Amino acid sequence: MSWSQLHPAINAALNLTCFIFLIAGRMAIARGEVELHRKRMLAAFTASSVFLVSYLIRFATTGAHKYPGVGWDRTLYLSTLFSHMVLAVVLVPLVIGALRRALRGDIAAHKRLVRFTWPIWVYVSVTGVLVYLMLYHLAPALHS
Repeated sequence: MSWSQLHPAINAALNLTCFIFLIAGRMAIARGEVELHRKRMLAAFTASSVFLVSYLIRFATTGAHKYPGVGWDRTLYLSTLFSHMVLAVVLVPLVIGALRRALRGDIAAHKRLVRFTWPIWVYVSVTGVLVYLMLYHLAPALHS
């Protein structure tokens, strides 16, 4: 497997890792395990941050990748990609704001912000994996 094939898979794995930590963090806080929640959410933030750096490197070195094919699958791919990209851009300041409020101890403000930040973050993480699967696995299977 070449680096150009492996790098997108690593990025998808980072998105999946973030998703797992987001769910685990939510479960921890629901049980009242504040310290475990903090650790898991910092792990989700770390996975997202490493993903962002890795993605920017991949984009800078190989550019955008066009979806091969037309039809329902391309429409689904582009719809998923568009919503993923828009929400990912919106998400960055939301996550930083939620993290800052939590680390400062302003839990009331943190809770207000994460009410809508957390679902967006989950969606962006999941759709990141779906975009990878559609571009690198579904498209070749349907259009090779």
